[in-house]
Amino acid sequence: MSEKPLPARPGAGTLQARLAEILRVDHAGELGAVHIYQGQRAVLGAAKDKARIAAQLEEMEGHEAVHLARFDALLNEHGVRPTVMTPLWRLAGFALGAGTALMGEKAAHACTEAVESVIEQHYAGQVAELTEREPDLAAELSRFRDEELAHRDLAVDEGAHDAPGYGLLSAVIRAGCRTAIKISEKV
Repeated sequence: MSEKPLPARPGAGTLQARLAEILRVDHAGELGAVHIYQGQRAVLGAAKDKARIAAQLEEMEGHEAVHLARFDALLNEHGVRPTVMTPLWRLAGFALGAGTALMGEKAAHACTEAVESVIEQHYAGQVAELTEREPDLAAELSRFRDEELAHRDLAVDEGAHDAPGYGLLSAVIRAGCRTAIKISEKV
């Protein structure tokens, strides 16, 4: 289910203000995702029998790094500052990644599935909101959304739903993502 797009705000400068929120929060999300995968790889990449998942995590981290680089460029182009929460999101992302990896492969996949599900909904809402006003950005976000969906689908195929305590783990991670989104839009 996608978030409802926000209606266009009236008044001068409001599109720029909303665009700043979108770029700031998307930058923060991609930064967090890169650090989640780094945390997971720090744990699972060190194990000799985990080469397959380590390679999957490295590939997904690479996609997120491309997204992050694009948002770095967009922040600069539009004169938008990143969230002041950046240092905390780096730490929290790495800790979440490492923590779920320590719980096992399926928990790491459950983390990916939970995060990517929230991000997919978030991007879908932004695409709907921006399609008429910023069609090029909407198209780019749509492409990123498709890549996030592929990550989510891989995680599900790899047994995310079989993780111990999946329901609780997923709910906590999703709630954390939604909270981080709200905070990052504004600060």
